[in-house]
Amino acid sequence: MSLFLISRSLHLGVRRSSVSLLLSNAFSTNSLRQTPPCSIMGALACEHSDLGRLGVAYANQTSSVTELDKMIPLGLVFNGEDDEKTLTIGASHGWIATLKEDGILRLQDDFNPVASDANPKRIPLPPLVTLPHCQTNIITNVSMSSSSPEDDEDCIVAVKFLGPQLSFCKPAAGQSKPEWTHIKIENPCFFSSSSRVMYSEKDNTFRIPGSGGHLIGSWDPCNPRDDPKLHKVEFQNLPKLPMVTRELMDSCFTSEHLVESRPTGETFLVKQYKKTAKNEEGVAILKTEFLMVFKLDDEGNAVYTQDMGDLVMFLSMSEPFCVTASSFPGPGMDANEIHIYDYDDMGVVYLDDIPFEFYSIGGPNRVPYQIPPQDIEN
Repeated sequence: MSLFLISRSLHLGVRRSSVSLLLSNAFSTNSLRQTPPCSIMGALACEHSDLGRLGVAYANQTSSVTELDKMIPLGLVFNGEDDEKTLTIGASHGWIATLKEDGILRLQDDFNPVASDANPKRIPLPPLVTLPHCQTNIITNVSMSSSSPEDDEDCIVAVKFLGPQLSFCKPAAGQSKPEWTHIKIENPCFFSSSSRVMYSEKDNTFRIPGSGGHLIGSWDPCNPRDDPKLHKVEFQNLPKLPMVTRELMDSCFTSEHLVESRPTGETFLVKQYKKTAKNEEGVAILKTEFLMVFKLDDEGNAVYTQDMGDLVMFLSMSEPFCVTASSFPGPGMDANEIHIYDYDDMGVVYLDDIPFEFYSIGGPNRVPYQIPPQDIEN
């Protein structure tokens, strides 16, 4: 059996590479050597094995899937189809979060292209507790405050569930055992599947945009409360859009993303508009039709922009992130772009395009996770 398990609608070349070969012409220009941002494309299944070689698409390269030497469990690609019913439910800082039939949430480094497959890291967290009038079966997303959950005692994992429950845990709790802190959010604007939690390194808080993006809730990770600090958002510099565009937006499902650019310290609010469409196989999907990007200032204003400078933004089922294009030179990535990768579509938005253009490939995509740059040990 030799089947590359990627999105069925992607027709990309597959090439074999080790990380050391990749570094010869694609690593970052920063003082720290880092892998380029990449999208997880699947795995090349090995005969008579439940393992496969990890396949990634590096953002600064074009039209190819790089098959790494790294081996991963195929259950991480075929969600829920292995013996233990493993579900990949989120990703942050290059770690993925999984759930199995035992109900234990685990942090794993299998999708990190430079992490060891001979000694993969598995960090089990305590059993989840469902608060009254809440549910913990449907998880919206996962966020982490640092990239070292195994040894950073200050690292906090946040899990947002569909509905009012938000849960926090310190995986490396020092001498004590890790414990969950569960809160029940009171404001219903944070209940929806589009209300995703993110960690703000600048403010040292976990933040969630409310439905519509008019409110942002902030939680102190050291003292989380049911009633968060609320920030009212005032939208400014709104563009004058044609009637046909406004009608299209009104017909779409809207989701909001908070994205912090750690290279520049800026925070962006992205409004993503999706509409039902059919892919090449006739399967109904939600396809991105429009994006609006706003830069948040210290006064709570969300200022519309089509210029992110040298930044490239990555939106997927992972916690979103930004990098500077000049740090990862290559033909596949330019400044002022947004790379989108989710279950239903994959493509690039060029923000300075007028009218809006989204160059995309339709889903379904099995593992729509983007991995931020990872430090490479010498």
